[in-house]
Amino acid sequence: MAVAAGGFSLLGGGQGPAPDVALRTLAGESLKLSDLRGKVVLVNFWATSCTTCVHEMPALAEAHRRFAARGYETVAVAMSYDRPDYVANFAQERALPFKVAIDIDGAIAQAFSGIPATPTSFLVSKQGRILQRYVGEPDWEAFAKLVEAELAA
Repeated sequence: MAVAAGGFSLLGGGQGPAPDVALRTLAGESLKLSDLRGKVVLVNFWATSCTTCVHEMPALAEAHRRFAARGYETVAVAMSYDRPDYVANFAQERALPFKVAIDIDGAIAQAFSGIPATPTSFLVSKQGRILQRYVGEPDWEAFAKLVEAELAA
């Protein structure tokens, strides 16, 4: 299991279309990433055993609350090695305000060209294109500016 050792890394922008992965949320909702077209979407790969992931969850929740009414969505995808009961307990105890899914067989991570470290997040445009890939916790101020710009586009 690879875990980012804190900090922030930004790896390129404009990386092409986001894969149209199928997700099943803890709430039982089945959706494809393309179902969220028209919204700015953050796809966050994380694990309950990842200290950086746990640390960034309050900021993810705050960003979601700040932008959701304007067309922003967060999908937190727990890694395949994470126990489903741990993920469900984590989401419930922290009252996560966004969609949480579990990558049961690793197919979602593979579709995003593999996830070498957690947290890794992808900011996806309203048109379904990857705007930025973040490895580690983002610079939240820069992140907010990018989300604001994309919501206004």
